Amino acid sequence: MIQSLKKFKILGGRTLKTGISVFLTALICGFFNLPIIFAVITAIVTVEHTAADSIKKAFVRFPASAIGALLATSLYAILGKGALTFGLVAMITIAVCHKLRLDDGIIVATITAIAMIPDFQEHYIVSFFTRLGTTSIGIIISTLVNFFLLPPNYSPMIYKDINSLYNHAAVLLERIISDIVAESKEKNRGIQRSYRQLTAHLERTYQLSQFQREEWKYHKHTKKEMSAFQFSQKKLGAFQQIAYHLGNLQYVKTQSSDFTEKEKELLLTLTEDFVKVLQDPTHGISEDQFQRVEQLDDVFWKWKEEHVEKQTGFRHHLPPQTILIYELLCFHDVLEELQSMSEKHKPMVHECYL
Repeated sequence: MIQSLKKFKILGGRTLKTGISVFLTALICGFFNLPIIFAVITAIVTVEHTAADSIKKAFVRFPASAIGALLATSLYAILGKGALTFGLVAMITIAVCHKLRLDDGIIVATITAIAMIPDFQEHYIVSFFTRLGTTSIGIIISTLVNFFLLPPNYSPMIYKDINSLYNHAAVLLERIISDIVAESKEKNRGIQRSYRQLTAHLERTYQLSQFQREEWKYHKHTKKEMSAFQFSQKKLGAFQQIAYHLGNLQYVKTQSSDFTEKEKELLLTLTEDFVKVLQDPTHGISEDQFQRVEQLDDVFWKWKEEHVEKQTGFRHHLPPQTILIYELLCFHDVLEELQSMSEKHKPMVHECYL
């Protein structure tokens, strides 16, 4: 039943685990006639992306909650139930937790402390242990649910993101080269924004990879799953190089008149080749592309030897035109590495990326 519910986009694994954690926490607190609200709030905010995070942060959140409860009890005893008490409890709880390096427990500790104030009993010590106990129940239940129920598998998301990254890079490369060889250039803010989105997406994919590594410390995985994951990291490593070259290309300052019509045609045709390789999950390179790369290499040395002399008399070893060609040649080298990797892992490519 849980697996069928998980298929709906509105009910992801973390959403289901949060609901189950809240249900079990409320059930246990109700059974022992304990205040439910504190435990339920804690259960909601302590469900993490991975079991590893839940376990690590549970050891931080418990002492942080104890600090919050102690501060709330102390300040309530001194100042009573007033606006100043709420403000001081929140401020001091955050400051103390941060000073003690309990940052992962700040939210839980502050919520625990603030929620205690309106409902204090006459016996402060009883209130302290009651609130600390209910908060602990929320932390423990959410940690156990996160560990044993629906262990997350980020690999399919990583593979999907990798395909998306390569498609995004293909579109961006086409825009950059078209803009470089165009007669009239438009503002390149759109290109820069697209590049920032690309790097942000890459960062998120690396984060998912980190989540998966952490998750496998506590849950079993097969050799096949590990091999597929390692291949995905190689593809991400290659993409990091592609992102680097795209970043350099977007800042190349050339004019359309810098190149002959034949050179511009070569640049655009080769860009189309690169786009096809990026969009193809197998990253196959045609023989025509290799021939065009050789032509581009000849153009590079032509520019290096014949076109670097400036009217000022200074010689620039890498004028913008040679930088452009150099970056494209380096781009092709990365694509060759991708093709080689994909050929070695053909079954994996077909299973995970097609």
